[in-house]
Amino acid sequence: MGFWKGRLTLRRYRVLEPVEAGFRDDFERGLAEQAFREPASSSRGEETVGWVLPDNLLCTEFDQRDRWLFDHYLVVGLRIDKKVLPGPLLRAHVDLRTQAWCQENQRAHCPAAVRTDIRSAVEADLLARSLPRVQMIPVCWHLGEGWVVVHSTSVRVNDVFRTLFRNTFGVVPEPASPLDFLESDPDQANQLASMGMTDFSGGGR
Repeated sequence: MGFWKGRLTLRRYRVLEPVEAGFRDDFERGLAEQAFREPASSSRGEETVGWVLPDNLLCTEFDQRDRWLFDHYLVVGLRIDKKVLPGPLLRAHVDLRTQAWCQENQRAHCPAAVRTDIRSAVEADLLARSLPRVQMIPVCWHLGEGWVVVHSTSVRVNDVFRTLFRNTFGVVPEPASPLDFLESDPDQANQLASMGMTDFSGGGR
């Protein structure tokens, strides 16, 4: 995991609501409810998201708190799976089945409706046999100070993170501005703001 070693490229958030007493039971329950689960079936381009333990993206049981709660730090992994079929391979399979249909039915051309059905059948077959593209993004929340860091600058990933975080913990992480670090130096903060050097993307809710 990137928090343990390697370079960090991240976005930072703030949780303004204080953590209440008894949070461990609530957080364990929330993580278990929003843990990553393999879908029974998947469509092309569909994403499956959920929490995993920080040391292994296959581990989704949160009953051992010492694997995700370290003193004041809550550390988990955000797993995002997406099945993507290579376009050329899909077209090649569809073309072969279309040609076979034309030969079987003694037709020079395959009707559009039939080709659509063939394409759907090919997609379902290939998706059932293909592995998803897997991402595991580390997330760290300092429960005492209220900051959260996400090891990704992707707008899409951060949108997914904010939604899942809200559904899990019942609070919305607010994007942190670089100006937050300059509260003691308002002149420098104003200068940076006027130069457009503190822009950041807040993402969706």
